[in-house]
Amino acid sequence: MSEPSTLSVSVLIGHGVVVDRDLLRDLATAEFAAFGIDGVLREPDDFAAALAEAPGAIVALPGPADRSLMTVPGDHTERTVWLDITATVPVDVTDGAEHHQGRGVWGITWAVRRAVHRMRYPARRIAYGPEPDQWGELRLPDGVERLPVAVLLHGGFWRSIWNADLMDALAVDLVARGFATWNVEYRRPDRHGWSNTTADVAAGLAAVGTGELAGLDTSRIVAFGHSASSQLVVRAAADAPETVNLLVSLAGILDLEEGTRRRIGDGAVSAALGGGLSDVPEVYAAADPMRRLPVGVPQVVVQGRQDGPDLVDMSRRYVRAAMEAGDKVELLEPPGNHFDVIDPGSVAWAQTMAAVERMLA
Repeated sequence: MSEPSTLSVSVLIGHGVVVDRDLLRDLATAEFAAFGIDGVLREPDDFAAALAEAPGAIVALPGPADRSLMTVPGDHTERTVWLDITATVPVDVTDGAEHHQGRGVWGITWAVRRAVHRMRYPARRIAYGPEPDQWGELRLPDGVERLPVAVLLHGGFWRSIWNADLMDALAVDLVARGFATWNVEYRRPDRHGWSNTTADVAAGLAAVGTGELAGLDTSRIVAFGHSASSQLVVRAAADAPETVNLLVSLAGILDLEEGTRRRIGDGAVSAALGGGLSDVPEVYAAADPMRRLPVGVPQVVVQGRQDGPDLVDMSRRYVRAAMEAGDKVELLEPPGNHFDVIDPGSVAWAQTMAAVERMLA
């Protein structure tokens, strides 16, 4: 991957978008500073003209009168991340553009990050199935052969408002460390059902070493799952241990039965799986990491000490149970919160990668 190029970001705010402009500006400006880039926020009278004229990356918050522009192609299309800070139904955008929705005002932070990563560190999007959410993004280091592979799965309580962009920063960092990165999107159960979610994760992992992902070192596949997707990678490895050589749980939800009882994420577990333990016992039997031990694959479990105490509790109990079952597991409890574990500049990530390198050696 080549050195980052000079880049600017334009944030365009449509008339009628309900948000405090100063707060939006503060959040966006913090991201501009973090990336060392120029950025500007505008509330143009002519949104279409502003899209056509904006240089560099674009984050577009459409007002009611601007929504038809989301499907109009132009030179701006592949540089644009459309952002609805409220939750919406699925929205069509022109091929090459992206749409984020439902993350609230914090969505501007993630939209700016995604816009920058897409242009500064471009990836090759590859479909592993026919459905719109069955794809991954492949990034490769320059001039390296027989690359170890980092498979990345994003979290978000298994809900469709969160996408693969959550793992962009880790993908970029891992490429700099000599990994090929395969950042997998998958159908979320809130819109597609639990069985499709688990099938997609399995298919995304199985795609490594085949088709356009041929030539990668399938003897060194590390699967990273953040938050809810830690459960997904554990389940996938338990189902097909030959598809992965090392699992890394980053602030994972590793006890679904107890997570249901404690209503983790406002009932996210039962909502994703289609009910409680008494409703769908067979689903919990297949999905719950605590019920799939031993997994038979080495694991690194990373849990920030300033994260929610229920997640700290789950990670500790899971590691004890996994070791008692015979799995090789290392527990890390670095300083940090739920998102520090996916921040490549954090102490948590430095400790994570040191453990990964030890495990792969």
